[in-house]
Amino acid sequence: MNALLDAIKFPSDLRKLTTDQLPKLAKELRAFIIDIVATKQGHLGASLGVVELTIALHYLFDTPNDLLVWDVGHQAYGHKILTGRKDIFKTNRQLHGISGFPKIAESNYDAFGVGHSSTSISAALGMAIASSLKGETEKHHIAIIGDASIASGMAFEALNHAGVSDANLLIILNDNAIGIDPSVGALKEYLTKVKTDKSLARNNIIRALNFEYSGPIDGHDLDRLLKELARLKNKKGPKFLHIITTKGKGLDQAEKDQVKYHAPGKFDPKTGELAPKSTAVFPPKYQDVFGKTIVELARKNKKIIGITPAMLSGSSLKMMLEEFPERTFDVGIAEQHAVTLAAGMATQGMVPFCNIYSTFIQRAYDQIIHDVALQNLPVIFCLDRAGLVGEDGATHHGVFDIAYMRAIPNMIVFAPRNEVELRNVLYTSQLGLHQPIAIRYPRGRGVLFDWQKPFEAIELGTGVCLQEGKDIAILCLGTIGNNVTKALEEFPAIAHYDLRFAKPLDEKLLHTICANFNHIITIEDGVKKGGFGSAILEFIAEHHYKNSIKILGIQDDFIEHGTIEELQKMNGIDSGSIRQILKDINLD
Repeated sequence: MNALLDAIKFPSDLRKLTTDQLPKLAKELRAFIIDIVATKQGHLGASLGVVELTIALHYLFDTPNDLLVWDVGHQAYGHKILTGRKDIFKTNRQLHGISGFPKIAESNYDAFGVGHSSTSISAALGMAIASSLKGETEKHHIAIIGDASIASGMAFEALNHAGVSDANLLIILNDNAIGIDPSVGALKEYLTKVKTDKSLARNNIIRALNFEYSGPIDGHDLDRLLKELARLKNKKGPKFLHIITTKGKGLDQAEKDQVKYHAPGKFDPKTGELAPKSTAVFPPKYQDVFGKTIVELARKNKKIIGITPAMLSGSSLKMMLEEFPERTFDVGIAEQHAVTLAAGMATQGMVPFCNIYSTFIQRAYDQIIHDVALQNLPVIFCLDRAGLVGEDGATHHGVFDIAYMRAIPNMIVFAPRNEVELRNVLYTSQLGLHQPIAIRYPRGRGVLFDWQKPFEAIELGTGVCLQEGKDIAILCLGTIGNNVTKALEEFPAIAHYDLRFAKPLDEKLLHTICANFNHIITIEDGVKKGGFGSAILEFIAEHHYKNSIKILGIQDDFIEHGTIEELQKMNGIDSGSIRQILKDINLD
């Protein structure tokens, strides 16, 4: 029984409590988050770390009139629970349920939609300037940002601007020394020293940027938080509060293993023990195929470099770090820097593997074009989490990469159908390419157990025939082809081709297909607009073929959260939907 929490629907209810009651509420809120996430899954550690801060902000400020912007939003579960979504919080990250991140369309308490890091200061500053122009001088604008996110270039740009403004802006640095992996870089070292060196706190980089700096203070001390926030609330202009928190606070295992409990899956809410893993044997995760393969290649090729922006564990580049630390670089949340760093290394004859999640490399598009492709540098982009990624939703799906990468001159775009293909394209890429390549592969497990086979080079721009047939040919790109293979179990007379390359296309193979099949179906786990199917359609038009073509892929919309299976079905690219389409064509 959560006596206090049960009575709170909105922050107006919270403000009826006395300050003496707030520590008990914090305990209840923390337990509520743990109970739900233990069974429904989600981002645990970050939200546990800001329980006190969340309560203090909604208690002191007039939300939603005062505006809160949560950077990334991993830490916003408590915020959602206190702002009218407690009763439906169990639907978090589920199909048709609430989003795992703040979302404007979901609640007027969500001032800004987030999901990618380091946007909060810019957004909150924009709101503050707008309020000033409208004469809303008493309105407060608060950005809550982590120590990993504030190291991003975008955050520095916003700090630089905010410092010369008179905006009523409060930035709260939630410093827990960890993002998903432990924070890295000189700023992290500086923030560590500030915690114990009072002279640094008095004369620090934030003060140099014209902010009213306060801290560092204990972010779990509600009394201290309330007093300091109340003081800053009455200060005009840009303000900065530095708080120290513990990611996973209140759950021993989450505090001890902060990386694993960032998003731990199912666990026992009382003990914190993770749910026992199935004893069944499964194919490997694609990220692990990458991690193991790059280590194997790096043992023989001393020019291989591994680069990732704050995703050592998620990309499995941690495997290379353990064996080749001098050739492995976690650059923090700095995708633009990661790309141009790789470009610089490539000019000197190194072989950089730049591993960035598909959704995050969007942030470095300018660098891909101007620093890599324009100079035709052989950077190897490994786009993990390509396609639909599931419960993290619209901000995290990697569905645009085929379209935006194939538009770039000099770029090779490859999608492996299985683990062997991924392994072989990684091998091929380090043999000596003369241009950049983007290799996209999905989140989750592959389809093969026996995948560590001898390396075989892949001829660039070549596709393969997986099943002979007549009249109808299905052309796939990447792992979505496995859905086609399953669907074709009932259709042995339908041809199936894996093009493998969205760029360059296998034109020889396409001429053969267009000359021999009346109906062509393309399928991809990327957006249909400008994607793989568009590339095939362009080829057909350019060469004046008259084939009928049907393009299957992600609809022209932002796809919300749900399981990958659910979302594939919604977009008509699961095996059942493919099977039904083929039945309908045969009936016609």
